[in-house]
Amino acid sequence: MSIRAVELLDFLLQQGVEFFTGVPDSLLKDFCAAVDDRLPVERHVIAPNEGSAVALAAGYHLGTGTLPLVYMQNSGLGNAVNPLLSLCAPEVYAIPMLVMVGWRGEPGVKDEPQHLKQGQIQCDLLNAMGVPYCILSKTDNDPVNIISLGLRTALSKNQPFVLLLRKGVFTSEKRASGLPAPAFSREAALKVLVGQLDANAVVVATTGKASRELFEIRAHRREGHEQDFLTVGSMGHASAIALGIALAQPERSVYCVDGDGALLMHMGILPTVGKCRPRNFKHILINNGVHESVGGQATAINTVSLSEVVRGSGYRRCFHADSEEGLKHILNKFRQVDGPAFLEVVVQPGSRVDLGRPTVSTTANKAAFMDFLHDQVV
Repeated sequence: MSIRAVELLDFLLQQGVEFFTGVPDSLLKDFCAAVDDRLPVERHVIAPNEGSAVALAAGYHLGTGTLPLVYMQNSGLGNAVNPLLSLCAPEVYAIPMLVMVGWRGEPGVKDEPQHLKQGQIQCDLLNAMGVPYCILSKTDNDPVNIISLGLRTALSKNQPFVLLLRKGVFTSEKRASGLPAPAFSREAALKVLVGQLDANAVVVATTGKASRELFEIRAHRREGHEQDFLTVGSMGHASAIALGIALAQPERSVYCVDGDGALLMHMGILPTVGKCRPRNFKHILINNGVHESVGGQATAINTVSLSEVVRGSGYRRCFHADSEEGLKHILNKFRQVDGPAFLEVVVQPGSRVDLGRPTVSTTANKAAFMDFLHDQVV
């Protein structure tokens, strides 16, 4: 049977779990929302990536002796493997924690292509890591008993224990999104960008709704998709992909369309870009301040002085826009300057309710994109 997220949170708090951290996931969004609503920032930290979340939890355990909980989507488990095995394992520092993982790409369950491989090997991966786990389903009659087993195992064996959650474990709760109707939206910003791109320029778009909106904008304009690489998985790595393309084809303008959650996830790419200094690399951050695709939880982006970080990382120029007219004006200059150049575009959260997904397969996207790169000589 499905369980209410607030009831599970109450149970965990009663059992002494007092610190929560992780990266939001759509399958866990009701639980993430309950934690975010109930706990102060010192007891709930939305981490930049899953590895940082495990390390944060380990630090809290060292400081208090209590059992923390880490949450994530299984697509981010790769980021967490290092600290799970080289920090928390019984053979190293023997640090107990509960790790709640949303199981995307589960065999037999329809899902997007970027989730299928990870979902297929999920249990094999945990077995290879030697991390004990149990699977929670909406058909379980007593999910609390299963979770209690996880608590006892983590504490008795002094190691992480994974709760692998299938779709539908949590009762769906209606919650005010807190997202106003976008006065200036990400989609509006993308329309401006697409309208001003050079004929030979390419775009690498980040994970989530940015790629979906870019695909539909091209379709609405009756254009092909061969100039766009849609980073449907590997969150946080669009900028590195774009950097690689820029280094490989230095005469072609390469635009990375990034998101604030994605940028924070692997921010070390900024000084790497600055060190390489590709003149054709243009980095556009569309900043709506939240993890919109998985529930609208706030990111930490507004605590960062991006202009100082970017300039300190070695980017030649940094720009800012927060309106459609402002973006149109700035883009004229942004396109002409030598890179690496950075443009932050501040938008409101929110997207169309009828926003679709790409209708072209990932392999077809790759083939068309590579054909464009190699056939359209600059």
